[in-house]
Amino acid sequence: MEIILALVVAVAVIFFGALISAGNERQRKAIDALREQVVFWAVQDLRIKRERLARDVRVDDPLRWLNNLVDKVGGYEFNLRVHEVFDEPRALVCITADNSGKVVFSPLSLSEIRQLNRKKRSRLSQYGDQHPLLALPRKIEAYEFSVLNSNILFDLELPLVWKSLTQQETGAMERLWMYQLS
Repeated sequence: MEIILALVVAVAVIFFGALISAGNERQRKAIDALREQVVFWAVQDLRIKRERLARDVRVDDPLRWLNNLVDKVGGYEFNLRVHEVFDEPRALVCITADNSGKVVFSPLSLSEIRQLNRKKRSRLSQYGDQHPLLALPRKIEAYEFSVLNSNILFDLELPLVWKSLTQQETGAMERLWMYQLS
């Protein structure tokens, strides 16, 4: 009798566990669908706002725009000045107003730089050791700037700023990475 009772209790626990698990899975799917709808709505809302603003995109002071970006996202007030520009891979080296720090901006992420450095070492070596992206320390502070953490028109303003500061033609740039060297 005790064995039957223990067996019934075990079966009941397994059955109720399966019911709860199935219910949780249904709730997860419903929450995922709701999240997708909210994301879709947010993207559409941003598109509508961007359409109105995108018509008049211009950047009057690119260096101030870059400094404001660093202040806002990184929390630093560097008061940057352009020091040097590199073509391939693209990089913009800036120094602080008091020459105490150096910052490198690039459209390449740290993983892309490491991958490029590994796979195409011979191609990168032609630029010598003076290219700042070749000599990045292993543990470097990297900050990513994008529409998500900058401003709604970041991807439209960034190519204008990059062209103005580096004289390089760019395609669509959606992200910018900052590497703080010192």
